[in-house]
Amino acid sequence: MIYLDNAATSYPKPERVVRKVEYVLKEVGGNPGRGAHRLSLYASRTVFSARESLARLLKIKDASRIAFTKNATEGINTVLKGFLRRGDHVIATSFEHNSVARTLRSLEQEGVWVTKIRGSKRIDLVEPQDVAAAITQRTRLVCLVHASNVIGTIQPVAELGEFLKGEDIPLMVDGAQTVGLIGVYPEEMNIDILVGTGHKALYGPQGTGFVYIREGLEVDPLIDGGAAEGDHLFEMPERLETGTLNTPGIGGLDEGVEFILEEGLARIRHHEKELVGYLLEELGRIRGVTIVGPMNADQRVSLVSFTMDGVAPEEMGKLLDERFSIMVRCGTHCAPDAHRTVGTYPAGSIRVSPGYFNRIHDVEEFVRAVVSIRKEIED
Repeated sequence: MIYLDNAATSYPKPERVVRKVEYVLKEVGGNPGRGAHRLSLYASRTVFSARESLARLLKIKDASRIAFTKNATEGINTVLKGFLRRGDHVIATSFEHNSVARTLRSLEQEGVWVTKIRGSKRIDLVEPQDVAAAITQRTRLVCLVHASNVIGTIQPVAELGEFLKGEDIPLMVDGAQTVGLIGVYPEEMNIDILVGTGHKALYGPQGTGFVYIREGLEVDPLIDGGAAEGDHLFEMPERLETGTLNTPGIGGLDEGVEFILEEGLARIRHHEKELVGYLLEELGRIRGVTIVGPMNADQRVSLVSFTMDGVAPEEMGKLLDERFSIMVRCGTHCAPDAHRTVGTYPAGSIRVSPGYFNRIHDVEEFVRAVVSIRKEIED
């Protein structure tokens, strides 16, 4: 089996992640922040350690500005619904994931004004002038996906953050496809709010995610309840961490982050860029294949979406799985707006996303399989 669907969830996980989840379940066991006995304290230390590790990776000085969530979707809902109010204006892109697009659609029903933009020079690349053209006196937030899970283009977040700082408008970034793969540093890049997931490039278990909110911004919690009364509940991170946390998952996430810190982002990025570069070059040679997004591996994250004449994406995925035991993602990838933007809606695309544990042999086998299917269609 060849797994090339890391943009959906990374697999396999580092062995240390698996061992840590097992350790927390077997040896820690307690509920963090819900008692003074030793197992509860051990659980609290597990969560604290993960928060500190993530803060080191993101170069955040105050780790308490990071709150854990069960995934990026929960984090996005928490921020958008807890920050925006009736009459507010929010700017987003035309290639957001449904976690943003559907949440904004819901907020529109409550009186929030939404503007979706795309790049004026390249539809897949949003620059400061594109955002500037959409700003109004009521603009309260700019929401930007750092890299679309369909197109893969890395957006100029630091440049946009610098521009919006001058406009005194907060920037929220969806880092689901970038955190753990490239350097994402909120305090250096003027990112006011960063949402990420644990189970993709951070190598953590599913059911883990986080929200970073800079000091000075307040977001109301998505749900109420949880711990005992106290002023600390109105402060980060407890403000957004309602109820019992996924301690085993967060422990595993801690190990995933430590794995990245030890391996080094540069090494991980270099390896994945080599695999993506090979895919772009070889897929580009196959007749009938149309690649979505930039042809330069430096400009994209570790995913390549494409279509092929004569076969629907879903059928392609089925053939790759059943005949070649190759796992990729096919369809609209929970991001129909992105497909509308690049012209691949409603069928979607075939998305191949190699990870750090893939080798060149894996992508070579994938290309050979695509060529084989292409020949079969032509015959």
